[in-house]
Amino acid sequence: MHSNRGLSRRNCLETMSCSWGTELWDQFDNLEKHTQWGIEFLERYTKFVKERSEIELSYAKQIRNLSKKYQLKKNSKEEEEFKYSTCRAFLMTLNELNDYAGQHEVIAENLSTQIIAELSRYTQELKAERKSHFHDGRRAQQYIENSWKQLESSKRRFERDCKEADRAQHYFDKMDADINVTKADVEKRCSLKAKQQAHMRHQIAEDSKNEYLTYLQKFNKDQHEHYYTLIPHIFQRIQEMEERRVGRVRESMRVYTEVERKVLPIVSKCLDGMTKAAESIEPKMDSKQVVESYKSGFEPPGDVEFEDYSVSMKRAVSESSFLNARGESRRRSRSKLWPLLKRNKLMSLLASPRQPPPPPPTSPSPDGLLNGPQSPQQHKEPLSQRLNDFMGTKHKMHCLRSLKRGLSLKLGTGQEDYSHLPPEQRRKKLQAKLNDINKDIQKEMDQRDALTKMKDVYIKNPHLGDPDSIDPRLEEITQSLEKMQLEAHKFEGWLTEVERKLLEKGSESQRRQSGHFDSQGNTPLTNNYGQNRESPDGSYTEDPSTETTMQFKSRSTEFDDEFDDEEPLPTIGTCKALYPFEGQNEGTISMAESEMLYVIEEDKGDGWTRVRRNEDEEGYVPTSYIKLFLDMNAKGAKTYI
Repeated sequence: MHSNRGLSRRNCLETMSCSWGTELWDQFDNLEKHTQWGIEFLERYTKFVKERSEIELSYAKQIRNLSKKYQLKKNSKEEEEFKYSTCRAFLMTLNELNDYAGQHEVIAENLSTQIIAELSRYTQELKAERKSHFHDGRRAQQYIENSWKQLESSKRRFERDCKEADRAQHYFDKMDADINVTKADVEKRCSLKAKQQAHMRHQIAEDSKNEYLTYLQKFNKDQHEHYYTLIPHIFQRIQEMEERRVGRVRESMRVYTEVERKVLPIVSKCLDGMTKAAESIEPKMDSKQVVESYKSGFEPPGDVEFEDYSVSMKRAVSESSFLNARGESRRRSRSKLWPLLKRNKLMSLLASPRQPPPPPPTSPSPDGLLNGPQSPQQHKEPLSQRLNDFMGTKHKMHCLRSLKRGLSLKLGTGQEDYSHLPPEQRRKKLQAKLNDINKDIQKEMDQRDALTKMKDVYIKNPHLGDPDSIDPRLEEITQSLEKMQLEAHKFEGWLTEVERKLLEKGSESQRRQSGHFDSQGNTPLTNNYGQNRESPDGSYTEDPSTETTMQFKSRSTEFDDEFDDEEPLPTIGTCKALYPFEGQNEGTISMAESEMLYVIEEDKGDGWTRVRRNEDEEGYVPTSYIKLFLDMNAKGAKTYI
């Protein structure tokens, strides 16, 4: 029998078709342990796939958050940055990265639905099936054990009866063979009775033998059926169950790889998209975009002209005659200075006192105010002469316009026509605004056409709706279209004007360059072109008159144009007058003791502070005459120079 099992085992290894019922007929306990280990392995593999799915989800979430963190935010300053190819490539990379994160989410979802859920359900079914099979096996073992116990019991009873029959027979034979026994003893012990007892014991032993033979045959039959029918059948079912478990693990591992292999083409496309984004970066185009973004359209500055300060000495000689004739020339002087007389702001800017402020009339107050330095009184120079000095150099005029433009930009006083911008930037802004208006016009026209068609349908089919209900909306759209068309026409006019000026400046620049090379020794010609240009500091100068007699008139007109719409300087605090002050010089303002005034410009080191009483009255007062209360959080809390 053992040789047959060894041969069967060798055949099993050769044919790879084994039967646990025949090969492992006596390994019930080991099979129970092995199948329990198989279920635990299945649960461990399910846990592994679950943790992998969680890692994929977490990774995808972190990738999405990273992509969202660096995405372009609407209505942010970053929109201007994405006109460069590097920023656009970065945006494309972020979009591809977002798609890449989506593929990891697909992996996690497929792992969860195709493996984790299926294995969890199958594990529960496997546990129930294993429990049923081993329950049948234990019941078969219990039955064969009970049959064996019955056989052992009948065997012991047969053995006991045989021994008792032998003793009874031995006792009868002993009495019958004893010659020394007297007649009285024979009568007393009754040989017949002993004979009957021995016969009865033999009969009981024979019955026990028959019973033992019956149980032995039954046990042999049960044992044969147990080891050759029941156990092989149960073990075969357990074997099939285990093979199905192993096959399910194999399929799950295959699906595990297929899940990731299916997303590889899309992941590859995402990586190709990132590579394409990197290849789309154009350094030359970015350099050109920098020019487009910051080009002002101004011409480079020309040569600086010579300023003859010896004129001031000649003016000092004739100062007395000018003062004597001041009354006669008052009307003519006022005609020149009318922009200054109307505007206290410009007067205070141009006519800032040149001499040190007067000392306080009394000793300083306990507040520890600092007095301006004491200096001898200087002869007051006429305001008209001071204006002529200021206007005598075109370079100063550019500086003043730059100051005005810088203040307007800081205070946010942009114009609708973008005239506060350099020409090239103004052209771009106007073009962009015009494009937006045209888009809105097209939308309104599309909506008007749709409403018109709807009205026609209502006219043909009154049961669908009232045609008159559409008229108010059509009227509203018509008015909106007219308004937007007028606005578009306005911006087209500004755009045409800017483009014309840019063309004129371009041709003028070419003429200037040719004239500069043709007449390098002609200094006045070069200086004239250098003065009449668009300054790179943000100012814009129209074509001036070339007539020498009209220079002052032209400058006054430019002053008036530049400062007509200028906003007042913001207040940076308040001050309290400690002493009375009579503002006798141009640019100063009178104040009474204890009067409260608004401070619009701090002391620049010359001992004067610029203050305002109301919208039309402002000027300079001595810093040592006032006590300052500055608001450090004010928008204009700084010195304007």
